[in-house]
This record gives sequence, C-alpha cells and structure tokens, in this order.
Amino acid sequence: MPPVTSNLAISLDGFSSRPDQSREHPFGAGVDLHTWMFETADENAAEIAAITGAGAYIMGRNMFSPDRGDWDLEWTGWWGEDPPYHAPVFVLGHHPREPLVMKGGTTFTFVTDGIRAALEQARAVAGDKRISIAGGASTVNQYLAAGLIDELRLHVVPVTLGHGDRLFDGVPPLRLEQVSARQASLVTHLTYRVHH
Repeated sequence: MPPVTSNLAISLDGFSSRPDQSREHPFGAGVDLHTWMFETADENAAEIAAITGAGAYIMGRNMFSPDRGDWDLEWTGWWGEDPPYHAPVFVLGHHPREPLVMKGGTTFTFVTDGIRAALEQARAVAGDKRISIAGGASTVNQYLAAGLIDELRLHVVPVTLGHGDRLFDGVPPLRLEQVSARQASLVTHLTYRVHH
C-alpha cells in the first residue's frame, strides 16, 4: 500500500498558523511560512515536487477556508482557479458541501464523517501514488495520534510565532527515525519515518 505522508511548513517553535487567520492572511496576520516556495523555488525544487506529487490530499477545513460555520459557496480556496494539487483533495469539516471541481485536475471533496473516512476515500482514488496529509497542524496531529502517517516531512522556517496551531499538540509520544535533513537559505527540510 502506498505510504501516507505529511508535508507541513512550521515555525521554529512548531506552529503552522495563528488563530487570527483571515482571507487576506491565510496563516494569520504577519505570518508567512512559505516564502521559500516562491522566492527560492529553484533551490527547493525537489521538496516542492515532493509536496505536489501525491495521488490524493487531505486537509483540514481551516487550510481550505478561514470561514467557520456554514460554507460561503463563493469561496473556492486561496489558490485561484488552478490550485497546485492537480489531484483529488479531501477537506475535513462538519458542514456538508458539494464537490468543487477546479482547473488542472483538482477536485475538493468535503468529508464530514472523520479522518478515517477521508483516508479511505483518498486511498480509493490515489492508485499507486502516496496520500499526503496537507495540514494544518491540527489535522496532522489527528492523523499522527491515530497512527495513520508513515512519513513526516517538516519544512522549518527560522521564525517564531509564539502561539497558534502547534504540531504535536495532543499527540502521544512518537518514535521518529530521521531519514534526511537539508538546510536551504530560507528553510530547513526534515524528513522522519514514523514508527507505530
């Protein structure tokens, strides 16, 4: 069975976002953990290719939208008409919504019956490609706590956020085996195999 991986950009103190997320500030005001993907894309081409090379993705609602409660059906995500996934994306949440078909092969399917149901749906469409738990930290934590992630890929940015959505909150102790580490100018890439 293809592995379940997770790619997550985090601050040095382990946060992936702050609670003041908005449409103008997807990760919170003043937070940018993804500059390395754009300003130094050539330097990080291998990691970016690994992020975008999954057969299916799973993300939390807050990674798709800053809104809470009922869906704003006009909102189609932060990525424009052609999101970078080019594969099925399963969005966890509590409110149903019809699938959203975008350009480039991305379809957002909204899952209301939990993380295992989303993983089953992702496996059904991913074929022999891996499944990526895209984030945010709360979603990754749920999958880690359930023992459902095989490889954790962290992209650590040298800033501190002080508070917010922190990786490993509520996760029981884990044994991680370091697979690789690579320092770039704006980020350090760390890959761990998760032993269950």
